[in-house]
Amino acid sequence: MALEPKPYLQQVSLRDDLEFDFEAFPLSLPAVRELGTLEFHPDVTFFVGENGSGKSTVVEAIAVALGFGPEGGTKSVQFRTADTVSSLHAMLRLIKSFRKPSDSYFLRAESFYNVATYMDEVDYLKGYGGRSLHKVSHGESFMATISNKLRGNGLYIMDEPESALSPTRQLAALSAIHKLVQDESQFIIATHSPILLAYPRAKIYQFDSSGIYEIDYEDTEHYAITRDFLNHYSKRLGDLLEDH
Repeated sequence: MALEPKPYLQQVSLRDDLEFDFEAFPLSLPAVRELGTLEFHPDVTFFVGENGSGKSTVVEAIAVALGFGPEGGTKSVQFRTADTVSSLHAMLRLIKSFRKPSDSYFLRAESFYNVATYMDEVDYLKGYGGRSLHKVSHGESFMATISNKLRGNGLYIMDEPESALSPTRQLAALSAIHKLVQDESQFIIATHSPILLAYPRAKIYQFDSSGIYEIDYEDTEHYAITRDFLNHYSKRLGDLLEDH
């Protein structure tokens, strides 16, 4: 049986040669404490969960363990505007493919402004469409990155990329992700977007107080709550706003 080059990042787990303080952050988070072994889909793997569940903490740790700077960008972008990186990256064991991706990027929504500023400072705009990311909207800068900077045959880590995107732009991002997957790319994405989560055949990991486990798209709260609200929005608004 021939070896497959993807997934470029196959597994991540807590190292078994270290002693851990499970009462200290980030291992105090139930999902992180019960990390076990995460196996990644060759194409797209999603992390979902409530705010504070640990999904962004794990995404950051994976990215830093792979060599990215904590605020995002390519691996050559290594600045830090704040010392807020958890120690989790040093606790991880990564299992990689025999083949390295030829491209890579870490898109982190909360610090993307800082990456855009850095790109202006070093006068590197060619890879982003030739225009300062500060001279377009937040959503346009995200799409410029996804559409221009990501070249394919790559490993791409994303933390809440939908945060600046309208529903229409989320659909455009989904299409761009699919084109990159067809060009031998792998994605690991933390998201709240039921639109992005609909990507077919993706693996979805739910983060919650019981740990981390695989879940089907239609079983996610993101899908169920969105569908219920849109189908019964008048009643749901009445319930939510009653006595207010």
